[in-house]
Amino acid sequence: MDTKRTFLAAALLAAAGLAGGPAAAQDAAAAYPGRPIRMIVNFPPGGTVDVLTRTVAQKLSERWGQPVLVDNRPGAGGNIGAQAVAAAEPDGYTLLATPPGPLAINQNLYRDMRYDPAALVPVVLMASVPNVITARADLPVNSVKELVAYARAHPGKVTYGSQGSGSTSHLTGQMFATMTGTELVHVPFKGEGPALTELLGGRVDLFFGNVSAVLKFQQARQVKLLALASPRRGSMAPEVPSAVEAGLPDFVASAWFAIAAPPGTPAPIAVKLNAAVLEVMKMPDVQQKFAAQGAEVVGGTPADMTAFVEAERARWKKVIVTANVKVD
Repeated sequence: MDTKRTFLAAALLAAAGLAGGPAAAQDAAAAYPGRPIRMIVNFPPGGTVDVLTRTVAQKLSERWGQPVLVDNRPGAGGNIGAQAVAAAEPDGYTLLATPPGPLAINQNLYRDMRYDPAALVPVVLMASVPNVITARADLPVNSVKELVAYARAHPGKVTYGSQGSGSTSHLTGQMFATMTGTELVHVPFKGEGPALTELLGGRVDLFFGNVSAVLKFQQARQVKLLALASPRRGSMAPEVPSAVEAGLPDFVASAWFAIAAPPGTPAPIAVKLNAAVLEVMKMPDVQQKFAAQGAEVVGGTPADMTAFVEAERARWKKVIVTANVKVD
């Protein structure tokens, strides 16, 4: 399957308004939305993607006078929720709100993919949150340089937890190990909460998750943040060095959150959704809630999302292939 070509074709089909014919598509968009919309979040309640989606859904509901319901469908690295959207009617009333995995990672990890990520119609990138190298409070390192030296002196002894095999925190840790020539031991957990519990308890040494998940623990001096996986410092933790400052200019990884629609969704509906979400994300109270999650608003057009996801797909495929990462 040529996912790049398929995803681009889905975007171009939507952009041309060819699904069901241009006239029919325009008529459908003019009346949209005429009933409740369901946004499927493919991870449990309480996580960053869930919080951001509920924030946007509430504002869309107020804007349109129609319920915008959030339906959590976790499982299989986000594939269960994504599969439900891929099989839904392409009418704009079922949408996917997702982190990177189901669009840019999972097709390189799971043998039994029951949907084509590239066939989903891009709507908008909501936000991104940089990952950060987080160490337990009593690990005897205070910088990336010291961490690399420590890990090289203790090969196969330094552990890092993640939300699960194939998650961005897992792959970010693997990318770090590959770039630094260190041998780290991956310990997968079922979600961010358990991974952080073990980190705080000193039972794993590192965590490579997003900065919003660990900032409050850093402020309480329960963990140490060594560097953002970003080319520049972040506004939430400006005292934390960037990857460039830490000597790893190519160490760039973030959790990002996007909205996509079922294959064949007409372009005018995708465009109308895109415009509405962009307007919502300009609202000061929405931006405040995003910032509280450490999330930077991204926005852009469906075509921008297509280009971004393709770049991410290539980035993570390289990590997966180089490290021979497998989950099933």
